[in-house]
Amino acid sequence: MNESNLEMLKNTGAILLGVIGDPIIHSKSPVMHQAALQHMGIQGSYVPLHVIPQALGDTIQAIRTLGFRGLNVTLPHKVEVMKYLDHLDETASRIGAVNTIVNDDGVLTGYNTDGIGYVRSLKDEAVADLKGKTILVIGAGGASRGIVYALAKEKPERIYIANRTVAKAAQIAEEWQDLADIQGIGMEDINDYIQGVDVLINTTSIGMHPRIDEMSIETACIPAGIVVSDLIYNPLKTRLLLESELKGCTIHGGLGMFINQGAIALEYWTGAQAPVDVMRRAVLKSMAL
Repeated sequence: MNESNLEMLKNTGAILLGVIGDPIIHSKSPVMHQAALQHMGIQGSYVPLHVIPQALGDTIQAIRTLGFRGLNVTLPHKVEVMKYLDHLDETASRIGAVNTIVNDDGVLTGYNTDGIGYVRSLKDEAVADLKGKTILVIGAGGASRGIVYALAKEKPERIYIANRTVAKAAQIAEEWQDLADIQGIGMEDINDYIQGVDVLINTTSIGMHPRIDEMSIETACIPAGIVVSDLIYNPLKTRLLLESELKGCTIHGGLGMFINQGAIALEYWTGAQAPVDVMRRAVLKSMAL
């Protein structure tokens, strides 16, 4: 832990952090980060902000005015928010999506901690080595971009990106052909590709609380015994994961990614090591209530 940064934060008064999204009521970020701040001895608040797309620009300007130290950004703002920032770090620029904003005296810099947080969790919990694997990613939104970018750097055999709008999936594939063999396909074409897949990943919000009965893919399409991963962490086991588990698949939920990306963001804001175990316990406790 960087003790000097931590002591400085303790002595400079309260810091203000938050998360923006639409919807936002489901987010466990406030619970997680508030527990972390308390454990670290930092006075501060982390607040959920329900921001509709039409209000995004005004909200980001208000962040400067109100002196927020930083923000997390969730659906549907991860791509659109970039136009309102002063700088992007290399990863966020390459991915084309931002999930973390740091405010340095009114200068806003965007980062993307989704991809690294996700791959760290996937390798720790489900598949230790992604080299040579064939991976099918469902969705081509802001979250998908971060995930595909991080996966491509793991030297997989191939990555398929399935999306309702094929052009969006194809665009990501074309951008990162220098990193891996990536192909964009339509959702209607999944059956033509899925039988050779080692890892299936849902990056969409389909199946998220409160619409927990929905699935991004039909159960019959899922090959038995593969790794099935879902970025959603609320519920901890989505219907996609429950149905896949019944087919003998190794399942991987979104909690690990959520914790990891949040921990990295907290370290950007504070310069001190995040208490990952404290953050995990806080989220799990809140979900058990």
